[in-house]
Amino acid sequence: MLIYVPAAAVFLLFCIKVARERRKVGNAVLLGLSLVFVLAGSLLLLAERRPELARNISLALAAVVTLGIVTLVSFLLVNGVGMVRREGFGLGNLLSLLSGAGLVVLLGLVAAAVAVRDPFLTAAAAATAAVAGYAGFLFLCFLGYALVYGRLPLNRKADFVVVLGSGLTDGSTVPPLLAQRLERGRAMHEKITARGGHPVLIVSGGQGTDEQLPESHAMAAYLVDRGFPATSVAREDRSTSTEQNLRFSRKIMEEACPGYRCVIVTSNYHVLRAAVTARREGVRGNVVGSRTAPYFWPSAAIREFVALSVTYWRTNVAMCLALLLGGAVLYLLH
Repeated sequence: MLIYVPAAAVFLLFCIKVARERRKVGNAVLLGLSLVFVLAGSLLLLAERRPELARNISLALAAVVTLGIVTLVSFLLVNGVGMVRREGFGLGNLLSLLSGAGLVVLLGLVAAAVAVRDPFLTAAAAATAAVAGYAGFLFLCFLGYALVYGRLPLNRKADFVVVLGSGLTDGSTVPPLLAQRLERGRAMHEKITARGGHPVLIVSGGQGTDEQLPESHAMAAYLVDRGFPATSVAREDRSTSTEQNLRFSRKIMEEACPGYRCVIVTSNYHVLRAAVTARREGVRGNVVGSRTAPYFWPSAAIREFVALSVTYWRTNVAMCLALLLGGAVLYLLH
């Protein structure tokens, strides 16, 4: 079965990379490529043995993809409207709606190119579709690997549990999303303690311009008010971003225990980006996620994907420029 050698080779490389360092975006791409090679190999093998069946399956897959895109557009638009109604008109809250609108424009451009058959319009549609396909592939890789990462086993021993802040309601109140993180952090602390450990729970979050106190102080008060021992809580109260959450928490951990290991707690949509950031900041620990309200998850996941894409902007800009150049070549060769 030589046709599956590329898929097997890429998947083996994926396994090696994960074993060495699971907190890399490249792992997500390798996993996605291995699945693509499996699908391509299966279709090629079927085309050799049963060409008619292979053609029918290819048509069925094309129909499923088309239906899936239309369904996705509808879902993103509906979810986007609901997100704006619940959370307001912030840019992060508009991402689901904007993504749906962008796909509508793309579908319209492709339909116009097919109908008009203008060389320039066809090349523009092809290039735009290629860029969108590239982004879509990366997004699926992001979702798939985030799911895998969240199920990888954690180190059974940890000296710290770090809970990342996410903002306060009315300047002083822990909102439901942050409460979920704190409850997951408490659960991880209890689990490690039950195994004989003595971890410290670090609540991480500074004071925003619209907040009456640092997030970490409100987070600590939330835990203590619900029976968590105050002596097991440490506050990191200077950070205003995920990078600073992890950087400043690392300093606290290094000063208290130079050879520390930790577990980082955040929301499930934020797990992979937090893990990548932890690696880049030199934090020795992996990330677990807490539950998020279903309506909030799509826009949040898109926001995380955009943030990761910006982190690796050089690679992504180069790929997009290459795809756009391909569209220009297609137009010149027409």
